[in-house]
Amino acid sequence: LMKHDLPPRNVWLAYPAIDPLPVSFGPVRLHWYGLMYVIAFLLAWLLGRYRASRPGSGWKKDQVDDFVTWAMLGVVAGARLGYILFYDLDAYRADPMEILRVWNGGMSFHGGLLGVMLASFLWSKKQGKRFLDVLDFVAPLVPLGLFCGRIGNFINGELWGRISDVEWAMVFPGAGELPRHPTQLYEAGLEGLLLFLVLWTYSRKPRPLGAVSGLFAVGYSLARITVEFFRMPDPQMGYLYGGWLTMGQVLCLPLLFAGLCLLCYAWSQYKNPSRERVELEDGSVIYIRRR
Repeated sequence: LMKHDLPPRNVWLAYPAIDPLPVSFGPVRLHWYGLMYVIAFLLAWLLGRYRASRPGSGWKKDQVDDFVTWAMLGVVAGARLGYILFYDLDAYRADPMEILRVWNGGMSFHGGLLGVMLASFLWSKKQGKRFLDVLDFVAPLVPLGLFCGRIGNFINGELWGRISDVEWAMVFPGAGELPRHPTQLYEAGLEGLLLFLVLWTYSRKPRPLGAVSGLFAVGYSLARITVEFFRMPDPQMGYLYGGWLTMGQVLCLPLLFAGLCLLCYAWSQYKNPSRERVELEDGSVIYIRRR
C-alpha cells in the first residue's frame, strides 16, 4: 500500500505505551514476556486442579502440582531450543549468550509443544498413566497460556502484521510509519480464547482416547495458519515460498495431520461396532473387542 492509499492517521488505533518493566526492584527486573509466562503456568495449574477435583477425572491435585513442574521445564526448554533451531540458528551461533536472554523473546510454540510432549511422556511412564490420557487432560489447559504469550508479544511490540488499511490497524514501534494488522491480538483471540472455550466445553464430557488432544492440534493449526496470512514473517527468514508461505505454516502442517489422525483414531474406536465402550472408575474410557 502507498501512503496516500491509507486512511487518515486519526482513524488508526493507537498502540498503547506500556512500561516494558512492570516489576523492578533494584537488580530484579521482570519483563512483561516473563510475567506472561508466570501467569500462563499459574492459570494452567489452577485449571488443572479444578479438572482434577471433578468426579471421575482420574487425577489427584498433587499429581497436577507435580506435572506442572515437569511441563514448565519442558515448555521453556523446548520453546527456546525450538526457536533457535527453527528460526535463527546462525544468530545464536554468533552470540551464544543470547540463548539466556529470554526476555528478548524468541520462543517457538512448536518447540514448546515438543518439550511438553516429552515431559508428558516421561511423567506418564513415572505415574503409570497412558500417554494420550495425559495429553487429553492437559490440552484444555494450554490455550489460555497461548493467550498470555500473545499478549506478551503485543506488549513487546513484536510479531506484527502486514501493512493494512483496516480501521483497527496500528503503527508499531520499530515497524515504520505505516499501520499494520495487530496479529498478536488475532492469535490471542483465536488460538487463545476461542480454542480454550471449544476445548473446555468439549472435554467436559467423556471423550474417546485422543479426541481432545486431536481437536487441540487441529484447532491450533488452523488458527495459526490463518493468522500467518496477515502476519509478517520473521525478518531473518522471510517468506519461504511465493510471498506468503511462512515457517509457522510449514511447522503447523505435520501438527494438523497428526491431529486429524488422532481424531480419526478416536472416533473409529467409538463407532466401531466390534468394540465395546467401557468407562473405568478413574473416568478414562477403553474399548474392548467383542467376541
